[in-house]
Amino acid sequence: MIVLLGIAFVAGIVTAFTPCILPVLPIVLAGGASGGRRKPYAIVAGLVASFTVFTLAATWLLDLLHLRQDLLRDIAIGMLFVLAATLLVPRLAELLERPFLFLTRRRAGDLGGGFLLGASLGLVFVPCAGPVLAAVTFLAGTHRVSGEAVAVTFVYAIGAAIPLLLVHGGRRVSTSFRARGNVIRAAMAVLMAVGAFAILKNWDQSLQTKLGGYTTSIQSWIEGSSAADRELAKLRGGNSKAIGGASNHLLAAKLDDFGAAPDFTGISTWLNTPGGQPLSLAGLRGKVVLVDFWTYSCINCLRTLPHLEAWDRAYRKAGLVIVGVHTPEFAFEHVVSNVRGAAHRLGVRYPIAIDNRYGTWEAYGNQYWPAEYLIDRSGHVRHAHFGEGEYDRTESLIRELLATRNVRLAAATRARDTTPADVITPESYLGYQRLDRYAGSEIAKNREADYRFPSRLAANELAYSGLWRVESERIVAGRDARLRLRYQARYVYLVLGGKGRVQTLLDGKPARTVTVNGDRLYTLVSDAQEHEKLLELRFTPGVAGYAFTFG
Repeated sequence: MIVLLGIAFVAGIVTAFTPCILPVLPIVLAGGASGGRRKPYAIVAGLVASFTVFTLAATWLLDLLHLRQDLLRDIAIGMLFVLAATLLVPRLAELLERPFLFLTRRRAGDLGGGFLLGASLGLVFVPCAGPVLAAVTFLAGTHRVSGEAVAVTFVYAIGAAIPLLLVHGGRRVSTSFRARGNVIRAAMAVLMAVGAFAILKNWDQSLQTKLGGYTTSIQSWIEGSSAADRELAKLRGGNSKAIGGASNHLLAAKLDDFGAAPDFTGISTWLNTPGGQPLSLAGLRGKVVLVDFWTYSCINCLRTLPHLEAWDRAYRKAGLVIVGVHTPEFAFEHVVSNVRGAAHRLGVRYPIAIDNRYGTWEAYGNQYWPAEYLIDRSGHVRHAHFGEGEYDRTESLIRELLATRNVRLAAATRARDTTPADVITPESYLGYQRLDRYAGSEIAKNREADYRFPSRLAANELAYSGLWRVESERIVAGRDARLRLRYQARYVYLVLGGKGRVQTLLDGKPARTVTVNGDRLYTLVSDAQEHEKLLELRFTPGVAGYAFTFG
């Protein structure tokens, strides 16, 4: 549990530097600059308290009281307008702060308005969610909140809120603001009101969707590690079954067959289907189906939508059916009219399944927004991708599955991809059947043999050393098993199997050790910039390797 709390805290800090912080940043600046030194701390306290409580309990509470799920969000936006007014009318601020005077022996002016502001922000703050927040949201949505879930949410909220204190710039800046008196207060009031109006109208989303996920590599390294996977599986009650418990990037390095896809389960409402009629995978047999888990306020999901919409236009007549499974993060996302309005505003015309009770999410064992599962004409899952990016790869697999019948396909789509497009090392398979760019000792098929590294490796080449059994689709480590690869990329992923450890070295320097506890994709390297390096892997006996992918 201690490990998970540490992961949640760091994940919260990283969240505070993502594009998702942009809507609340000017409001925090306006609110904190207009008060005393203690007010920023009151804002953070209010944000942490409301985010923790309402992330876990808002849906349950509103259901119990038979109130609409977006009521609290509307109240919070209204409070932001009221607090903006208090900057112009100090007497109004004093009236609002009186109920909080018991928190301090000092005069009013710091804690009350700050706490209210923070509490309001906690209801409109929509983080760029990773697996930590996804696990907590799943438990809240299925009414399985535990003490551990409360602790993880609280620590995550603290991590996300602490960096906000930095925007105040310290005592000198605050003193400078106060010295300018009414002019600064009026300017801050306008800034806060404009920020609240932008959130009300969803204008902030258009700005965020234009910004790339510049913290993706850090989030992947923190929340996509094997340690995080293990701890989150415990938090969810071991719910890492099916396909979604694999990784937050590519599930596999090739178009494979992962068995029959789970059907749509627990869907309360269908949008964009004739008469609102439900869909089923049995009814879609003979079609290629792309299941996309998303929410309408998830910025990562919104940046993926242009590609999904382009594929829907290009391939619907050829037999592609895209189903957007809308599984909500927050209470206001449970409201069907909100989802319907967002779908209309965003131009989503393919079917949308409202998964408010997490039935389909749980059936897939999913952990991510967005997540795409590609299903062939016979109803089998053939590929999955978690997070943004790799759009060309996904589209090529869609075309491959559609081409199993003699259909005429439109030209490939040209939706703009904001992910890095530089030349990187191609997929590299390790079994002898598809082994390419290999520069080591001669391969001895299907038996254990001793290998030696060459004196040097050219770009994108790999080699083995030590005892290995090289099979058609994988290699199995023996004593002193090592692998070297000269790669060009930011991310290096490797499909591994068995149980044991893999130690990584970059240009001869130890980097990280990956614990292998099942057959899935593991993240070996996650860097802020693309580069060329020599990767060396040292395996414990029994660990199997299948294929590298890069990003």
